[in-house]
Amino acid sequence: MPIQAPLPDFCTDPGETFTWPQPLTELPLVAVNFDPEALRDEDFARTGIAMPANLQRAVAKRKAEYLAGRLCAREALQQATGVGAIPGTSEDRAPQWPAGSVGSITHSDGRAAAIVGRASRYASVGLDMEWVMADERAVKLAGQILTDGERKRFARALKERPGECLTLAFSLKESLFKALYPLTLKRFYFEHAEVLEWQEPGLARLRLLTDLSDQWRNGQELDAQFLHRDGQLISLIAVARS
Repeated sequence: MPIQAPLPDFCTDPGETFTWPQPLTELPLVAVNFDPEALRDEDFARTGIAMPANLQRAVAKRKAEYLAGRLCAREALQQATGVGAIPGTSEDRAPQWPAGSVGSITHSDGRAAAIVGRASRYASVGLDMEWVMADERAVKLAGQILTDGERKRFARALKERPGECLTLAFSLKESLFKALYPLTLKRFYFEHAEVLEWQEPGLARLRLLTDLSDQWRNGQELDAQFLHRDGQLISLIAVARS
């Protein structure tokens, strides 16, 4: 299904399909490639999306990320709910999804994506997209992203393919934050969750290491999924409505 309004030159039409290891129904994902250098401020008006005040003086990269992400979100909302609305922005800059829907937006150096579901089926979703980092950078960042338990648990992977290992852990924790923050409104960081396991073809499990609310407490575990895509890792956590 094409995006509703004609897309400006800075952004490609969404053409990719994404198949998760454990398919999730009624949860469309829309992704595009974009080029910040080709963005023009009038592209916001052309697509019917207002430029937020805090982006008026921002660099082209930030503007392009925002616009590409909102274009994906509008199309995903159209596919999931039949209404192609534009998510607002809350005071903490998180997307504000229309009543009856939940979603998540991500972008990473020239690519943007959004995933949306009905709130009657999903309590929340978290989506993250990351380019696989270089091995040398991964080795330097491991202490900031991994807990001691994770470093022991994934010692072999860290030695053999540190870039992929650390990128996956980073992305899974980002998806966890995006999924749980709307439910708890409490920020948490890399040391407050740990990856227990992951396996091909793209299944993982995480555990909270802090209390976020009465419902989401230290020790609670969640399932996640991930995909390899042209040098990127895409991770997803979908919290089903109980």
